[in-house]
Amino acid sequence: MNKEELYNLAFQLILHAGNAKSFAMEAMQEAKKGNFDEAEAKLNEADSAFNEAHHVQTDLIQKEAGGADFEVPLIMIHAQDHLMTTLTIKDFAREIIDLHKLIKKA
Repeated sequence: MNKEELYNLAFQLILHAGNAKSFAMEAMQEAKKGNFDEAEAKLNEADSAFNEAHHVQTDLIQKEAGGADFEVPLIMIHAQDHLMTTLTIKDFAREIIDLHKLIKKA
């Protein structure tokens, strides 16, 4: 795999992870307003975008496991950081939305 291909994969990871992060943040804002159906819809969009990023990552891991040898550019490390940060934000968004639901019930 050449450097251009790795850059392309890194940018795909950043794009999809960024979209997932944005949807998760929007979900929390909707929950804050009491719009729980919209919050759930945004979380579903976040999950879909995250899954797209995860597919890119999985494909890359499978290629390496299959014997592909490549140097990992700094942008790929940056992309992985985005992906893992987004996973954390998605998990926290779920918890925050649940907390807003509890607060609204009280």
